[in-house]
Amino acid sequence: MTNTPAPTLYDWLGGIEALSRLTVRFYERVHRNAVLAPVFAHMGSEHPQHVAAFVAEVLGGPPVYSATHGGHPHMIQQHLNRHLNQEQRREWVALLLDTADQMNMPDDPEFRSALVAYLEWGSRLAVINSQTGAAVDQDAPMPKWGWGEVKGPYQS
Repeated sequence: MTNTPAPTLYDWLGGIEALSRLTVRFYERVHRNAVLAPVFAHMGSEHPQHVAAFVAEVLGGPPVYSATHGGHPHMIQQHLNRHLNQEQRREWVALLLDTADQMNMPDDPEFRSALVAYLEWGSRLAVINSQTGAAVDQDAPMPKWGWGEVKGPYQS
């Protein structure tokens, strides 16, 4: 019996190529979504790749987002004063999960429960950070998501 380490969530879903395909397809769908299109109306063409790099790092992939954009503080900065609401948050999560299904992402219960947990946590944090008065903690660590565990900015 070998003690092979479990793959990261990033490896399990197929790496940056799979995440890039997912985010490109997802944001194509966002533009046709009545709830989300206004939120992302001014999104640049590079946005899907930035999101793919961020999610990749969170799920155990290489720290490309941190190296090129400044990590979690930069992501928080992108949400300041956008005044996101729960309807938009729920629609974002639902559309992303539906897109994952369409793209034949892994659908095993362990992976999907970890993915859903991250999307719920991250999208709720985005709503909080989008409200008036929210500020960026420049020392906020990059969240790290794994199989049934989380290492968010408030945990050691």
